[in-house]
Amino acid sequence: MLIGQPTEGAPSQPPMGDLIKETDTANFMVDVVDVSQQVPVIVDFWAPWCGPCKQLGPLLERLVKQYAGKVRMVKINVDENQQLAQQFRVQSIPAVYGFKNGQPVDGFMGALPESQLKQFIDRLTGNQGSMIDEALLEAESFVTEGQLDQALTVYQEILAQEPTHVKALAGALRCYLALDQVDIAREVIAKLPDQIKNAPEIAGVQAALDVKAATANVGDASAIAELEAKVAADPKDMQARLDLAMARYGSGAHEKAFDDLLDMIRRDRKWNDEAARKQLVQFFDALGPADPLTLQGRRRLSSILFS
Repeated sequence: MLIGQPTEGAPSQPPMGDLIKETDTANFMVDVVDVSQQVPVIVDFWAPWCGPCKQLGPLLERLVKQYAGKVRMVKINVDENQQLAQQFRVQSIPAVYGFKNGQPVDGFMGALPESQLKQFIDRLTGNQGSMIDEALLEAESFVTEGQLDQALTVYQEILAQEPTHVKALAGALRCYLALDQVDIAREVIAKLPDQIKNAPEIAGVQAALDVKAATANVGDASAIAELEAKVAADPKDMQARLDLAMARYGSGAHEKAFDDLLDMIRRDRKWNDEAARKQLVQFFDALGPADPLTLQGRRRLSSILFS
């Protein structure tokens, strides 16, 4: 399913222009009370001179569009509709109400972060999730099934509407990596603003790129065999152990690489300014926080460090 494309049998969605509108006291009953009998309506009391309103309004509008008809938004200028604002006891703005079935059922005052705004909308819509949420789940399913091209297409559809959507960006970047399109991934990251580039999801992809570059030419079978022999000959050779971990990771033997590094930390965690621990953390970032090996590895690392 692509963004904006209704699922089979689903009711057709209203045009995006109908999702967000200005209203006034005279049209409040029609635009809010009546419409909320069919679909939840967010009412945003604002004013042109209100700084926080200028931050909240566009963010709410962007989120409402993501829900593609599951919720609508009505904006009310309090300067032009003072009687209506008094009726709702609006003492400071922005003031936001959520209407369902003709009644206000939720609300808040002041500007909130995007995560809390999304929770507000999810409560209003019965936790149906936005169309982007649904698309992300579909893309993740494609990734799990190994259908990377299909996953990349869905991520690109999301980014066509939300160019800075961090989860979609990270998903697309990891698809590029898995498809061995490293140059494209690097180019995309290079063009991102620092605020997004430093997000954990994107930083994780950068770590994966760095690890891929560091292990590109060290993971062949002969190199691994040579390093294994070197470690067997001198178990105290920590550099050989680190090189072996890198080679194994480069060959795809991630779990064995984790074992090597954890064993190094167990033997001498402070060696070379904690090089083994730092490399292990970079591997965690490269695989991602939800990867089973990362979860297991973090537990094992904690057990060693705090035993």
